[in-house]
Amino acid sequence: MRLAISHETVYEYQPAVETAQHMAYLTPRNTPDQQLLSHRLEITPQPTQTSATRDVFGNTRHFFALQVPHRRLRVVATSEVLTQPSNLPHNLIAWEAVRERFRYHAGATFDAANEFVFASSMAPHHSDFASYARPSFPPGQGLLLCALDLMHRIYRDFTYESLSTEVNTPALQALAQRKGVCQDFAHILVACLRSMGLAARYVSGYLLTAAAPGTVKLRGSDASHAWASVYLPAQSATATTPAFEASWVDLDPTNDRAGWPSPGEDYVTLAIGRDFSDVSPMRGVIHGGASHVLTVGVTVEPAAPIEPPRRPAQGAGQSQTQSQSQSQSQDQLTSNTHPGLQSAQFDASSLKSNVQMSDWHFNRGDANTR
Repeated sequence: MRLAISHETVYEYQPAVETAQHMAYLTPRNTPDQQLLSHRLEITPQPTQTSATRDVFGNTRHFFALQVPHRRLRVVATSEVLTQPSNLPHNLIAWEAVRERFRYHAGATFDAANEFVFASSMAPHHSDFASYARPSFPPGQGLLLCALDLMHRIYRDFTYESLSTEVNTPALQALAQRKGVCQDFAHILVACLRSMGLAARYVSGYLLTAAAPGTVKLRGSDASHAWASVYLPAQSATATTPAFEASWVDLDPTNDRAGWPSPGEDYVTLAIGRDFSDVSPMRGVIHGGASHVLTVGVTVEPAAPIEPPRRPAQGAGQSQTQSQSQSQSQDQLTSNTHPGLQSAQFDASSLKSNVQMSDWHFNRGDANTR
């Protein structure tokens, strides 16, 4: 499925911000199962410094610095992504066998998934998570079946309710109140799996949605989404089961959907991490701007079909060169700063976690997850 994404983030400051440094996770992952076709990142006012690098999890992050006073910051990311249909693997490895793989044994082979077994700030280990998860993990049951059952239970037991939690609401609180939004449900699922000794990670991205019957979908009315992934080790072929390579299977407890390499082709993966704090859409440090108003607009929709190329008319070469020159000028603040990336998408929403340090402020991020 070919999807087009537009994500606009606007900060209005009072008083003006004197200087600022920001980090943005607005570029979707480019993998064999999700092809990035185009990406553009526009920043106003124009930064004095920009760069794009990959973090330890393989996500693309953009850094930009603003050295001029400004009362308004506008960041617009537009992307096109080609996704693939998903399925569920036939993996029957028992969950206890997988848990045992992550226990320390002298001379054991290192598995990179091991780092996702440990607690993180927003998805900690706790007996309450283990108690909730345990009914989904009977002895000898396959890990995938256990994880699917846990996802189904969260979908049934919890109520989706906007504004019932904040971006920094502890997962334990969301577990106790049995309501929240997609970020909470993803953190609960990750924390439950880790509390059972298994590897799980947090996934941020987009989900294509449709307008309610009889209405028109408004541009900017979408939001970012979040779900979880569980790690399935490789299994050798047997008389009844085929060989299976190690993989991460995605689980969306908000919508009760699962699959590999994603819950469905209408999903777009932006970034992966231990929890939300690793992949906040935007974060930064500002000097000034004691208060701010944040506005976020996200649109996810099917991309327009590509028209077949036409034979160029005489003199078309000159206009094409002019168009390319203009496009290159406009794209000076895009993922072109990171050679090899061809597309990106991500929706940034608003998080309200500001820590003041004198007249310096730390903006932890903005995410309108749902």
